[in-house]
Amino acid sequence: MEALGRQILAEFYQCSESKINDVSYVESAMLEATKASHATIVSHTFHKFSPYGVSGVVVIAESHVAIHTWPEYNYAAVDIFTCGETIDPWIIQETLKNLFNSESVSSMELKRGMFKVPAGEKLLFKPTAEQETAPVAG
Repeated sequence: MEALGRQILAEFYQCSESKINDVSYVESAMLEATKASHATIVSHTFHKFSPYGVSGVVVIAESHVAIHTWPEYNYAAVDIFTCGETIDPWIIQETLKNLFNSESVSSMELKRGMFKVPAGEKLLFKPTAEQETAPVAG
């Protein structure tokens, strides 16, 4: 069986409350972590809730990286979904752990889009013409 994508569900505990409640900082950290993995950034959007919390997503040609923070609990939940074999999603997790000063991380990896393929062959991520010509945000 081969998978179209990998999804990492990461939970960051004992984070810096001030960092994960600052929408500009969270946005910058997410972009830095995504760039560190060499993913192709397509767009991004982030929102600050009142009085606490930030949510946001970085859309990448290879899929997405999304975050929701609960600063009052020093906690952030991150979804890292990648297609193909061109980037390492674990780099994103480790970079965010460091940038959020997280003392503890719990994560699991899921394989998404499981298919049988003939022996010796692999599923390949084939970007659409639109993805190949999309401007890189950042």
